[in-house]
Amino acid sequence: MTADIARILGERASYLLEHTCDGIGRDLLTLPGPDFVTDVVAETDRSPQVMRNLQSLFDHGRLGGSGYVSILPVDQGIEHSGAASFAPNPVYFDPASIVQLAIEGGCNAVATTFGVLGAVSRRYAHRIPFIVKLNHNELLTYPTSYDQIMFGSVERAHELGAAGVGATVYFGSASSGRQITEVAAAFEEAHRLGMFTVLWCYLRNSAFDLSGEAGGVDYHVAADATGQANHIGVTIEADIIKQKLPENNGAFVAVPGFGKTHPGVYERLTSAHPVDLCRWQVANCYLGRVGLINSGGASSGAADVTEAVTTAVINKRAGGIGLISGRKAFQRPMTEGIELLGAIQDVYLDPAVTIA
Repeated sequence: MTADIARILGERASYLLEHTCDGIGRDLLTLPGPDFVTDVVAETDRSPQVMRNLQSLFDHGRLGGSGYVSILPVDQGIEHSGAASFAPNPVYFDPASIVQLAIEGGCNAVATTFGVLGAVSRRYAHRIPFIVKLNHNELLTYPTSYDQIMFGSVERAHELGAAGVGATVYFGSASSGRQITEVAAAFEEAHRLGMFTVLWCYLRNSAFDLSGEAGGVDYHVAADATGQANHIGVTIEADIIKQKLPENNGAFVAVPGFGKTHPGVYERLTSAHPVDLCRWQVANCYLGRVGLINSGGASSGAADVTEAVTTAVINKRAGGIGLISGRKAFQRPMTEGIELLGAIQDVYLDPAVTIA
C-alpha cells in the first residue's frame, strides 16, 4: 500500500514520508490508537454517555478500531451557498445522497446541517454517527458579513439522533467573543446530553492577509496563529479540533500588534516543513490529548487525490487523528468520491506511514 501512497505523492514522497520532527518529538505526544477513549478520554470529566458516543465514532466505518477518523462534512450549502457547492453534482441537494456517500465511502461519521440530518434521521441515524453543525455563516446579507450564528439548539440535535455536535468560531473576528461564549455554552449542554463536540477553529480577520503586499502571505493559515486557535478550542472542551492545514508560520511576528509568542517557536520547536507546522497544531491540542483533524480543502479537479493524500500524510505523521474532506468528495460522481475517501483512509490504515 505504501508504494501506492508514494506514487500519489510523487517527487515529494521521501520529503513527506521520511521526515523526523526534532522540535517537538513524538515521545511528548499522546498518540492515536484503538484504546484512545479508554486510555485518554476516561481520565477526563466526560460522562459515560459522551464516551460511548465518541467510541461509536472511532468504531465506525473503514477506519473503525484504528483510532483514526475519516469524516464527510457537508455544511457548504450554507457556508458557500447551494449553487457554489452542488452545481457540479446536483444529486447532493438530496440529503439522502449526502449520507449515502458517507456510508458507502466508509466514513466514521457525517457532519452536516440540521435540515439535512433531520430530513433523513429515521432512515440513517442508527447506521452512521451524525454530527450536527450548530452554527453557520449566512451569505445572503449584503454587503457580505462574516459571522457564525446558531441555526438550531443542542437539544434538537440530540432529539434527531446525533452522536455529536460541531460548531465554528471565527477567531480574530469582531464577533469572536460572542461566538466563543455561545459555543462554550452549547458544548457544555452537548456534554450534559451525552454528545461529543467538534470545533472548527478558523481565523478570520482581513488584517491577517498580507498576500497583497510584496512578498506577503496570508496568515490565516499560519501555524502559530491556528495553533493558538486550537488551544482556545480545547479550553472550551472541544473533543475534536478541526483546523486548516498550516501553510506558513509567523503571524504573531508579521502582523503588527497581533498576539504574543516566543522566539523558541520559530527557532527550535517548528521549521518550514509541513509536518513540523502541523505538529505545532497538535501540540496546542494538549499534545494530542484532544484529537486534531485537518480540512481536505476545496476541490481543484485533477489534483484532488494528490492533495487529499498529502494532507492525510502530513496530519498522520504530525500526530493528528484524521481528515474531514467534503468538497473534494461530493463535487464529483459518487463512485469517484468513494475512491477519493478510500485513498485518504489508506494512509491511516498503512502502518508504514508512521508518526514523525
